[in-house]
Amino acid sequence: MPRKVAFSVKQKKKQLQERRQRKHARSNADSDTDSDNGDVQGGSVAEGAAAAAAAISVNKINQQPSKVPDRRLDPNRFRLHFFKLSDKELEKKKEECRKPIMILPEQALETDIDDIYKPGTVLDLPKRPAWTSATSKEALEKREDEYFQSYLDNIFAVYGPKELSFFEMNLETWRQLWRVTEMSDIMLLVTDIRHPALHFSPALYDHVTRDLNKPMILVLNKVDLAPLGLVVAWKDYFQKRFPKLHIVFFTSYAEAASHQGSLQQSKCLIKGHKKGGQIKSVGSRELLEACESLVCGKVDLSSWRSKVESQEVDKDEDADVDTSEVPTSPGQTFTDDNGHVRYKDGVLTIGCVGYPNVGKSSLINGLVGKKVVSVSKTPGHTKHFQTIFLTPTVKLCDCPGLVFPSLIEKPLQVLAGIFPVAHVRDPYSCIAYLASRISLPLILKLIHPKTNQLNVKDLRWTAYDICTEWAVKCGYHTARGARPDIYRAANHILRMTVDGRLRLNFTPPGYTESKDTWRSHPEVTVLLKRGQSVLRGYRREIDTTLSSDTDEEEVLSSTASADQRTEETDVSNPFSMLSGD
Repeated sequence: MPRKVAFSVKQKKKQLQERRQRKHARSNADSDTDSDNGDVQGGSVAEGAAAAAAAISVNKINQQPSKVPDRRLDPNRFRLHFFKLSDKELEKKKEECRKPIMILPEQALETDIDDIYKPGTVLDLPKRPAWTSATSKEALEKREDEYFQSYLDNIFAVYGPKELSFFEMNLETWRQLWRVTEMSDIMLLVTDIRHPALHFSPALYDHVTRDLNKPMILVLNKVDLAPLGLVVAWKDYFQKRFPKLHIVFFTSYAEAASHQGSLQQSKCLIKGHKKGGQIKSVGSRELLEACESLVCGKVDLSSWRSKVESQEVDKDEDADVDTSEVPTSPGQTFTDDNGHVRYKDGVLTIGCVGYPNVGKSSLINGLVGKKVVSVSKTPGHTKHFQTIFLTPTVKLCDCPGLVFPSLIEKPLQVLAGIFPVAHVRDPYSCIAYLASRISLPLILKLIHPKTNQLNVKDLRWTAYDICTEWAVKCGYHTARGARPDIYRAANHILRMTVDGRLRLNFTPPGYTESKDTWRSHPEVTVLLKRGQSVLRGYRREIDTTLSSDTDEEEVLSSTASADQRTEETDVSNPFSMLSGD
């Protein structure tokens, strides 16, 4: 990628003028269209699709001025592309945030995949058109462009921007997924344990297991951010719904968990978390065993097993396998029943795919044992797929994060780290969504602006009230008027939620009624014992939770009742509770 050209003040003024002109043109177009439902009335399906696609405004995240003639060298080639909401709809959402927040019951956190993705509808996965070695590059790219445009037209013909969630509209990013799925022997679908149903696309599962006939391993990542009973419940849910899945638990920050006393009391992304050095992870052995069962001895994985064992017994870094080493002698290549090449030159290629911010790059660093790929909390940090040799016979392929089309609420996408917080135009609707599911005033120890008492149940909170009081508590004020900076306060709360310092854990259907059963599930004890061997040598052992009198679900689950949350957040300083300082 070429070096960025200096951006002068004159260019900036010109950019602002062009932006105002585009905004004025969009406002005129919005006056002629119905922004409430976003649907196109009348006409055929093809005409409606074309009109709907023309009315959609694309929001290009972090777009930079560029005049590079070669598309391959364009710095904006792999930027996130989402559709943009109209100004009228944003104003309507802001007015709704001034209304009192309705507290939802615990059952509202139960989510089902069918309600999010609607399998069998137009909310499908864009698949690469058929091609052969004789197809020219220009012809293939033209075919892909036409196919992807028709794919978007079909979606917007059925669903409007109000119903749809933000999803990736950049063809270059989808091409990265196509390349990774073609070159990989085993697919790792990485999900965040806080909301795995949101990150699991049934269309991708069907494409990998049915069309490509490749095995898929579901990685429930960041298991230290949810109670183990909930972790086991999600595993049971996915095993029953998708029988071809192999499910593995994983976390890349076991060291942070041990410093907090247990795997469940960890705040692995707390402010001031130690970076660099050797990374301790939980789940490497389970992932190795899953791959061994799928490979069936066709690839030599002994070097990977030696690496895992050396990490578990805390050997010196010099004893680890050199991750930069590549195979010196080619191994055996296999071909499946469909004629696809498998295990080329005796190397197992594992592709890591998933949504942005689920921890794909962190998983690779955890497997290697040290930082080999850069990570960031900003969605879209990984721009291009990258390959890393874990051992001479195991190659990891990191794919950029992809947002699949769904019907999930847009505030949840922001809270899940899918949409960049810095680009959120209406953070207050996200605060209202969060406060309706967890008791933010109790957790943050806020005082209602209309009373001098703490946590008065008769008073109703709004999203603006919460942001105002948090701005006062943190000392966030505007530069000129010295008024509470509610926008900065709202962004701070959103970032704490994305980091995991505010827990919003979704549950599978029926979890609320059978919570006690999952809490005492035998696999919970098994997971705790597995964590013991990895956390050996640190200040506290993970088995301290077995003798603790504190209820794990009441202390850590953000789905508890308001009284339980009061016990959970009984800390005088909110920053000591949320930041770990």
